[in-house]
Order: sequence, then structure tokens, then C-alpha cells
Amino acid sequence: MSDAAQTLTVVIPLRVKPRGGRKAMVMPGVMALERRQYITLIKAVARAFRWRRMLETGRFATINELAASEKINSSYVSRVLRLTLLAPDIVEAILDGRQAESVTLPALMKPFPKTWAKLH
Repeated sequence: MSDAAQTLTVVIPLRVKPRGGRKAMVMPGVMALERRQYITLIKAVARAFRWRRMLETGRFATINELAASEKINSSYVSRVLRLTLLAPDIVEAILDGRQAESVTLPALMKPFPKTWAKLH
């Protein structure tokens, strides 16, 4: 047998896509961890605005009622609702996938820094 007969060539279609100021290679049909985290953040922002609308329209009178209806902890609802306080350009960047790498759901769920009140 010749060496050519033992050679196997594998072709994997890849796309190069800008992601957060750098380029990422994307394979069709495979969702990278980074992409799943991005989708999780978008879902959280959408959920926050939906919950805020439910509270503003009077569908639920309190966060506790909303949390009970969603069968989740009211503390979690409160933390997610804070996403509605983000500047519109940050929300738009999140929805477009242009947010800074440091803008993640876990980072946004943390309490505001104590110095925040002094700055604003």
C-alpha cells in the first residue's frame, strides 16, 4: 500500500466571526460555551424587561407575587430585574453580542459596589 492510500483528509467548515473585539471560529451545528453564555445573558435581559412590564401593568403587585408565579426565589427575581437599570446602549450591545467580555450574567448579578452611590 502506498502512503497516499493511507492518508485521510477531513474538511471542517468554519466561519470566522467577530466576538467581543476578537475573532472566534464557529463550526456549524456546534454551539460553543461562549455562545451559550451569550444566549443566557440575552434571555436574562429579556426576562427582566418582561417581569418589569408585568409589575408596571399591575399583573403582579409585588416581586414576591411574581416570584411565586414563576416558581423561583424572589431574591433572584430582584437581581434579574436590576438588568432593566442598565444603560440603553449596554442593553443594545448585549442584544447585538457586542458587549465587553467582562459583561457576563454572573458579573451583572453581583451587588453594586459600595462606591457606586458616591459616584452617582
